[in-house]
Amino acid sequence: MTLPIVSLLVAWSTPATGQESPGEMASPSATVTPTATASPTQNRNVRISFLPPPLDGTISLGIYDGSGKLVRILHEQAPLDDFTVGADALITKWDGKDDNGQDLPAGKYHARGYLVGRLRVENLGKESSGSAAAGANEKVQIRLMANPLAKNERPMLDLALGFDDQNTFLKSNDDLPLFTISERTNIAYGSLLKNGEKTVDVWQDDGSGPEHLRIFNIDKVMAFDCGDLELK
Repeated sequence: MTLPIVSLLVAWSTPATGQESPGEMASPSATVTPTATASPTQNRNVRISFLPPPLDGTISLGIYDGSGKLVRILHEQAPLDDFTVGADALITKWDGKDDNGQDLPAGKYHARGYLVGRLRVENLGKESSGSAAAGANEKVQIRLMANPLAKNERPMLDLALGFDDQNTFLKSNDDLPLFTISERTNIAYGSLLKNGEKTVDVWQDDGSGPEHLRIFNIDKVMAFDCGDLELK
């Protein structure tokens, strides 16, 4: 694909000086300070198109740098309606910025993500601090559904818990949010325990004691890959 090239035009201007009157000499110590004027930054939008896996659900899509680090959460639990529907693919754009709104350096990047099916959460209530299941950990490993478009086998994915000022959520091990578990704030601690191939138990604690939740259909997740991107 052909990507736009960013250019920065810098104009140097010299402040105007008054005319010298006859016999008047300019001060030898006078200096002229150039002023830099930047033109508006040109569009760095990178077009991303991909075939979504054949699964009903929401899409989380991340941008990764050359070392595999997640640098931008481009879409988080987005419905298909959030994307432009092309002739044979879904289309989105990336503006070349990271999650803090800062321009990333030119170079090679990669886009990939997950389509998460209709997971279900059941709240099993509060438990005493000593009753949380032994063996619960900060992450669990699940087996994804095979993506027939990629002709891959069922890959493994490490899941972890994430917390922000609004929600508790499941995320990939590289911090891409995948599924909101509950609308809870001030969560200080959480743990996970795999309960069969299709179920994961979650304990989250805001200081008042652990709350036990169970997530069903955890196997309804497919990975997809959008390929390499070049940011100019």
